[in-house]
Amino acid sequence: MRVATFGAHVLDVLAQPVDEIPDGQGAALVRDIRMSAAGPAGGTAITMAKLGAEVYTVGAIGADDPGDLLTTMLNRYGVNTDHLVTVDAPTSMSMLPIRSNGDRPALHLPGANLAYPLGDAPLELLTGVDHLHIGAPELLNPPELAPLLADVRAAGTTVSADILADGDPGLLAWIEPVLAQLDYLLPNDDQVRGFTGEDDLVTACRRLIDCGVACVAVTAGADGAHVVTADDAEHAPARPVTVVDTSGCGDSFSAGFIVARGHDFGLREAAEIGCAVAGIVATGLGSDHGDFTFSSVTS
Repeated sequence: MRVATFGAHVLDVLAQPVDEIPDGQGAALVRDIRMSAAGPAGGTAITMAKLGAEVYTVGAIGADDPGDLLTTMLNRYGVNTDHLVTVDAPTSMSMLPIRSNGDRPALHLPGANLAYPLGDAPLELLTGVDHLHIGAPELLNPPELAPLLADVRAAGTTVSADILADGDPGLLAWIEPVLAQLDYLLPNDDQVRGFTGEDDLVTACRRLIDCGVACVAVTAGADGAHVVTADDAEHAPARPVTVVDTSGCGDSFSAGFIVARGHDFGLREAAEIGCAVAGIVATGLGSDHGDFTFSSVTS
């Protein structure tokens, strides 16, 4: 499977466990501090590469040390970074003090992710892959992104997207031009409820399908995932794991789901594989945690 991810790339700095910030200039000892390549384009690219896909990633970084490190980390997993462009903005970074229960509050610098020159998008690459995954379309000017995605789909490439920002009706209105160009939308349950104001998750997903999305595969934490189309709704349970860190779980679900679909798995089975991959990632620190292959996840 030949895939491209396009959008937000983030260098995460994680510390664990951090259940409270010391007062004043106080200090606290933690068990682990590490960095990982992350973001709904970067993190998803790494997990897809682990699952055996040939992965290209497209986005923006700064002319700085974090950008160099992010590129090196992506290359280490076999992700092709030739289409990462350098812009006059700092590389996006997050500081994540991971709590003992796996929750991950964040301090986030959007940086270069807001400055990608969409007019320079590599159309030949995007129309030459089997699948294109958009990581955070809200950062890529949706009214301009939508016609680009229409060209990509016209070439026979399937398209998915997930969302980085919190869900609310204003954000839904902003990204709505993109929705009709998506084969799959891969949000979390809080985003879907925030977009629509609906408490029932399946009803909320159907509201998004009314906006033009062909399929919504929504993650719901320990409840697994729900896959909703205009005609059907199915549930994929999560596998029980001991959670260390939830950062990157949504991105790893997206990667597992997309690669499984590329292997001709049905929607529910693909969501189950996505949940399995996310469960592995949740057992360690960082969105790149875990040694696995597609065959090890599906066996």
